[in-house]
Amino acid sequence: MQALNVLLIGSGGREHSLAWAISRSSFLKHLYIAPGNPATADLGSNLTLNVSDHAEVLTFCKDQNIDLVIVGPEQPLVDGITNYLTEEGILVFGPDDVGARLEGSKSFAKEIMAKYGVPTADHLTFVDENLQDAEQWILEHDVFPVVLKADGLAAGKGVFISTSKEEAFEHLSEIRNSPSLSGAASKLVIEEFMQGEEASVFAICDGENFVVLPAAQDHKRIGDDDTGPNTGGMGAYSPAPVMTEELMESVKNDVIKPMLYGMQKEGHPYKGALYVGLMIKDEKAKVVEFNCRFGDPECQILMPKITSDVLELLYRAASGTLPEYNLTFDEKTWVCVVMASKGYPGSYPKGYEITGFQNLKSDQLVFHAGTSKDSEGKLVTSGGRVLAFTASGDDLLSAIKNAYDGVSQISFKDAYYRKDIGQKGLRH
Repeated sequence: MQALNVLLIGSGGREHSLAWAISRSSFLKHLYIAPGNPATADLGSNLTLNVSDHAEVLTFCKDQNIDLVIVGPEQPLVDGITNYLTEEGILVFGPDDVGARLEGSKSFAKEIMAKYGVPTADHLTFVDENLQDAEQWILEHDVFPVVLKADGLAAGKGVFISTSKEEAFEHLSEIRNSPSLSGAASKLVIEEFMQGEEASVFAICDGENFVVLPAAQDHKRIGDDDTGPNTGGMGAYSPAPVMTEELMESVKNDVIKPMLYGMQKEGHPYKGALYVGLMIKDEKAKVVEFNCRFGDPECQILMPKITSDVLELLYRAASGTLPEYNLTFDEKTWVCVVMASKGYPGSYPKGYEITGFQNLKSDQLVFHAGTSKDSEGKLVTSGGRVLAFTASGDDLLSAIKNAYDGVSQISFKDAYYRKDIGQKGLRH
């Protein structure tokens, strides 16, 4: 394999962890990140590139002899950046726009799962901009709790668990009236509420073949003990004890293989990271959702856990040569705690200085999610999720302690984080 010029698209904690892993590759010639963040600037060259302008991205790729484009977030994939660049001869890690619909449209994902026999929750899809049909269904049925999902992309905030008719009507009203959700909800999926424990499995796919990364467990709710509204993710750990070897084999055979076969049959072989969100109950797994990219913050624990060359992994997936790759991991447990701005996932202030990085240990990593530099060059908060503090240990308990010890050293005004990341794993 030759040395590669790489363009990484994105700016959050996921992209920082990808940049960190790629920068350690023996196959890297130069890494460009568009737009990146203050921390990725130390790992490559940040760019002011308009990634929504595919022609501008293509021009840059040709001018800089880019060998591989790695797309971090979902929106460019849903918008078809892979299709555009691939047609022009640029290699891309990330599915085409049809593959990305597995995340971009909840109803499409349900249709594909039903067609190819993938286990998931029972559901109904309502195509109604005013959501009146969904409202009528709620009036006529008493099957609570149920889950309401805006069909389109909603940055992890388009899923509502309704425990009563009153709560369901409140959630419908929020979906109707929220500027960030109304566009995602021209279709609405109402599905049965699945009880159990969640887990995340990531398959790296080359269209036909795949490898799986160690299972992780995300913490999506804002509050301890899984209370409050959903977020993009407040912490994670890997490996996740809930995913036994038998369960992992079942997920490979009953979920990932049929999905890859199905996408091939649909004429859109899936290349990239396939996130499988699972609900585990009674040693059986059902799919909660698919994402078309690495999870955030799961990526921030999985990248350090991989001991083989990450850039080679992504290149071989994109180029259809995955069987030639030997994927290896360390034996450690990794834990990530997200430090957020007070008020997230609602509105929050920005511009608070961040300090406390000077005494971190080698097994404590900080991935930047929502940071920027102010006019004086100071590092300040600029997002809801600000930092992902990642640490390892010989077991889950020591990794949790190491992560929270590090978090206690980092300081910014009104910092908020969950205190119970990893506790579910300890119960196993």
